[in-house]
Amino acid sequence: MARRLASIPGFGAIGATALAAMVPNPLSFASGQHFAASLGLTSQPHSSGGKERLGRISRQGNAMLRRLLVLGATSRLRYARRSPEASDWATRLLARRPFKVAAVALANKMARIAWTLLARGGTYTTTATA
Repeated sequence: MARRLASIPGFGAIGATALAAMVPNPLSFASGQHFAASLGLTSQPHSSGGKERLGRISRQGNAMLRRLLVLGATSRLRYARRSPEASDWATRLLARRPFKVAAVALANKMARIAWTLLARGGTYTTTATA
């Protein structure tokens, strides 16, 4: 399981092993969004009267896993800064948002990908961009 997680860019051996050890049953979460929310990687909603307001990340859940995911996302974003053609999504995200906000957003995306690999099996393959 840890080898499959290590195939995701931004996941190292330590992060993959920690995630595989801390999440014994990924099917206990309904979706990748619920999994990322359990790690505290989603923003806290403060909505009222039909107006949606999102606050800071909730920081609930396992702090070590969240820290490892954000650290891996930071390394991917640094790589995207050096070679923008390698990571189109991250480059566009960095153009719109500050670096640390982009790192948390990428960590959220990585957590969702990790849940998919854990729940459905298989290995990570990059998608071709148009």
